[in-house]
Amino acid sequence: MDARRLKESFEHVAMRGHEVALFFYSDLFLRAPEVRDLFPVSMSAQRDRLLHALGTIVSDVDNLDSLVPFLRGLGRDHRKFGVVTEYYDTVGASLLATLAYFSGSNWTDELEADWKAAYALAAQVMIEAAKEDEDLHPPWWDATVTSHERRTFDTAVFRVALSQRLEYAPGQSVAVESADCPRTWRFYSMANAPREDGTLDFHVRMVDGGMLSSVLARRAGPGSRLRLGPPVGSLTLDTSSRRDILMVAGSTGLAPLKAMVEQVSEMADPPRVHLFFGARSVEGLYDLPSLEKMAAQYGWLTVTHAVSGEPEDPRYAGERGMIPDVVSRHGSWREHDAYICGSAAMVEATAGRLGVLGVPRDQIHVEDFGWSS
Repeated sequence: MDARRLKESFEHVAMRGHEVALFFYSDLFLRAPEVRDLFPVSMSAQRDRLLHALGTIVSDVDNLDSLVPFLRGLGRDHRKFGVVTEYYDTVGASLLATLAYFSGSNWTDELEADWKAAYALAAQVMIEAAKEDEDLHPPWWDATVTSHERRTFDTAVFRVALSQRLEYAPGQSVAVESADCPRTWRFYSMANAPREDGTLDFHVRMVDGGMLSSVLARRAGPGSRLRLGPPVGSLTLDTSSRRDILMVAGSTGLAPLKAMVEQVSEMADPPRVHLFFGARSVEGLYDLPSLEKMAAQYGWLTVTHAVSGEPEDPRYAGERGMIPDVVSRHGSWREHDAYICGSAAMVEATAGRLGVLGVPRDQIHVEDFGWSS
């Protein structure tokens, strides 16, 4: 398997964007019509996930230490869709047909052999991970909403009780499906560290065109039934580090960081934590009273909030500006571990700014769920 040839091939094919995913799923549903029932009515998000997953596999095909954990997580997560081993051969056939079509004259016997080997590796790791997980966990966890609070017109905070305990690390996320929006799964982070009663808190903000986020933010209430997938994600606290901590949250990106603050509170000797919480408007600081209460309770926690997108309001006494600028005004952060969560643009801008300030890359922690969000 020639890693360089694979990467060049994918770069060429990926230039066709959504056409690639459209061809792939059309071919797959013609080969196996029954598979269509595993997917939501709208396939737009699914097409994005396909390209992201392929890109991740190809970029790390020569780095198994990074690729294998990704594939194992993918295999475990796919159990919630009802994916069975028999489908992998069909998926592989459709993938090769798609790659051959968009490669055109660049498709050779050698390139086909490379892609077959790469897919065989990916499928093997995913199948083995799914089989191992069958003996340990259910394909999903049934959950019931026990409380639901609309904090703003587009943001809600709610709590769920589970049918059986879900083990996870603060900062991780789960895919969520609602009975009111079947077969549509989106990732949301738990906003609390594990509790004795097993309940979980979620922060959800509606996104434009997002069917599930609208259901969860506006229509869900006590008694609403949800399904949760297995916990995933690497935005978790490095407990081996003795550095102080910088956290930067944009909007509901606060959720995993708040869970990590709770985790820090349980440490015998907690590091100092400086949490920045940013939003476009004062209303967008939907969880500020809770954060201020935590800061009053924990002497090692400092909370700074900022708004960036509305006219001056004399009633607001916090900071103003884009969150990377606000963070920069408070220090260089070179001696801190940084955890960032929010929109892709906000995360990229903040991580880039910290790099400019001299924070080593291995001290900057972000999350990416493009393959399944």
